[in-house]
Amino acid sequence: MTHPYAICLGEILFDCLADQLEKTLNQVESWTTYPGGAPANVASGLVKLGTSAALISSVGEDKEGKKLVQLLREIGVDTSGIQEHPYAPTRKVYVLRSINGEREFADFGKQATKEFADTYLKAELMPESLFLNGEFLILGTIGLAYPETRQTIYQALDLADQYHLKIMVDVNWRPLFWPNPDDAKVLIHSLLKRVDFVKLSLEEAKWLFDSTDPSIINYRLDSVEGILVTAGNQGCTYYLSENEGKVPAFSLDVIDTTGAGDGFVAGFIHQLRQYGIRRLQQPGVAKQIVTYASAVGALTTTKLGAITAQPTAKEIETFLDSHLPKN
Repeated sequence: MTHPYAICLGEILFDCLADQLEKTLNQVESWTTYPGGAPANVASGLVKLGTSAALISSVGEDKEGKKLVQLLREIGVDTSGIQEHPYAPTRKVYVLRSINGEREFADFGKQATKEFADTYLKAELMPESLFLNGEFLILGTIGLAYPETRQTIYQALDLADQYHLKIMVDVNWRPLFWPNPDDAKVLIHSLLKRVDFVKLSLEEAKWLFDSTDPSIINYRLDSVEGILVTAGNQGCTYYLSENEGKVPAFSLDVIDTTGAGDGFVAGFIHQLRQYGIRRLQQPGVAKQIVTYASAVGALTTTKLGAITAQPTAKEIETFLDSHLPKN
């Protein structure tokens, strides 16, 4: 049995994407559902690239939850950490879309944000064996919004420390998911003090640190090994093992940006497994890893949905061969 290299913890859900562009919530006439949820996207993206991954999450005992779990199993994600909640439903989120592919999380339908299964992730049901054999724990911050899932995150951090896993957080700030958004900043700052790598969007960096400079953010967090700040079509700046740099964005026709950041995280972790963290000390390797991650994120935007749009390692190899200058 192959033990998962990466353990992703957090929500799995259905993104309901608006079929009509540039419409408000009440103006949209129809929606198309796609499997998603940032941690699930990362787990799926890793497996498609060739790195084994598990997801720890919670779904409802409903057809939507069963469909999502079955999809992950077909992809090859370890689902032994996915719990079923007896009455809370699997989450759906309604997503508005702009003409340039940007999206806005708008609504959860009939339920309040704290009524879905992913808010009831139980620490006592989390398989410790995943941590015993894993190498990386990957988290978002949405689960911090809900007390029960928050405690499970803290337990996962303790297990990661106990078994010497590296920890990466993608901030993935989504105010709509928080019953009390004012609680977010303190909880997120507290989480970031316990991790090794942090990915932020430009807006998240400004919100949390009043700076978009990854070296400044790295200094303020002190204990982390690397900071990545993504900025869409402006590219990515990074500070990794004291190597600072910028990778420009790839120019592509964007259809849907859902899951692009999750694809970036999957590409980054996949490359760390390929090269080893120590090689981040080499400036050329650090830039190559971030370039690869950027390519994964970019290709994810060329199709609708997050998981459905994720590229394979072969597709990334072909893409980079045609888009990078030859030596």
